[in-house]
Amino acid sequence: MTLTERFKSFTILHSNDMHGDFLAEATGLAEGHVIGGMSLLSGYINKVRQEEKNVLFVISGDMLQGSTIDSEHKGLSTIEIMNYLAPDVVTLGNHELDYGLPHLLFLEKMANFPIVNANLYIKKYNKRLMQPYIILNVDGFDIMFIGIVTEEALRTLKRDQSIGTFISLEDAASEVGKICNAYKNEDIDLTVLMTHIGFEEDKKLAALLDPEWGVDMIIGGHSHTFLEQPAEVNNILIAQAGVGTDQIGRFDIVVDDDTNSIVEWKWQLLPVDNNLASPDPEIEKLIATFKEGVDRKYNRLIGRLAHKLTHPRREEETELGNLFADIFAQLDNLDVVFVSSGAIRGKELGPLVTLNDLKTVFPYDDTLYKFRVTGVHLVKIFTHIMRPENRIAGQSLYFQVNKGIKAVYSDVLHRLESLSINGQSIQDDNQYTICMDGYRYHNSESNLGITHQELGTPKVITTSCQDVIEEYLSHHQNLDSHIEGRLVYK
Repeated sequence: MTLTERFKSFTILHSNDMHGDFLAEATGLAEGHVIGGMSLLSGYINKVRQEEKNVLFVISGDMLQGSTIDSEHKGLSTIEIMNYLAPDVVTLGNHELDYGLPHLLFLEKMANFPIVNANLYIKKYNKRLMQPYIILNVDGFDIMFIGIVTEEALRTLKRDQSIGTFISLEDAASEVGKICNAYKNEDIDLTVLMTHIGFEEDKKLAALLDPEWGVDMIIGGHSHTFLEQPAEVNNILIAQAGVGTDQIGRFDIVVDDDTNSIVEWKWQLLPVDNNLASPDPEIEKLIATFKEGVDRKYNRLIGRLAHKLTHPRREEETELGNLFADIFAQLDNLDVVFVSSGAIRGKELGPLVTLNDLKTVFPYDDTLYKFRVTGVHLVKIFTHIMRPENRIAGQSLYFQVNKGIKAVYSDVLHRLESLSINGQSIQDDNQYTICMDGYRYHNSESNLGITHQELGTPKVITTSCQDVIEEYLSHHQNLDSHIEGRLVYK
């Protein structure tokens, strides 16, 4: 075997959490400077495919959700655009399940690329739902890709009792070992885990893997992590490429056929702008066919805010979060409304608000439920949601709450110091009405620290929270909202 045959160079381009981010944006950094969008991304991928011999493009979950073009077509538009990009392999993220399991299987049939996942199972038959792995032969080298999804997927599937998943890291590691052991005799030259469990969990998973299994890399998603350089745990490289299409990860590696290992590597997180590549006019035409119909339907003005309201970070009280919580609060006799901060997907809204703006910023439609709980249970919920762990960037389960709430939490003592509604302290034996969406209700124990039994019987107050916001904005002009210190940390 010659050195050229023994050592092969590969370029792996990777994205994650693209969330239907199809269109480029002007940055304001310089006139004519734009960043992101599928056209520039496609232009760069095409450029690398022409320049380098062995190029792979992979996506680590959450292609779907986050844009009107995606939600209007329930992901069909996204899959068609992805077919154009032609990724070599994709793994599932939690948002691939947002339109329901049957629709996911339909989307998979539409995809011209393999979608791998090793740990979603049909419970009754203990049978994997998806293709667990794929082995691609590239220039004579066999590269195995295995997909692992986050526990979030199980939460999305709560209403489908037939589907389960191995959700602990230990179980995920066991699944990886099972596949690696079964196909070791295939002389796999490179083994890549494509995960959607978050960067910190990726590091924990890497530490659990037996070196004999031969896993070389983890290319992850879910936590929207921006890195200076990959982490290296248990001799496994771990990378992620932020969120959206404003950047792309690039590995340039050299693999040794004798040792089935990476002997050289370089990684970059590259800004996808017009300095990196030229736009791809063909994908622009494809996106335009979807955008035209969406614009015609959604670019109607539904209201005006007093000024632009912002939602800069999920892990803090925001103007937009307060606005939405206050809108829901007027629906019924509600003491506390819990709005998941992560359900707000845009950083700003207004002052003019079109239906497209609203659907982009608040893309997830759901039922709102009302419950009656004791003061003891209300304190329990606030103690849970205000924990420091709930404010970790990219992993937070932070909530926005309505006007009149004042909760003070001590990070030093790890306890709730006080909780009041309209100036009145919560009394243990009093009854209070609270509101949350269906997703949070079906996962109440992990999201709010309270069981269905403790919540009691739910009452539906609306089947569409999006309809509620749209109607309210249509009939209340120049709405304003400010940071008020509803949730205070000491």
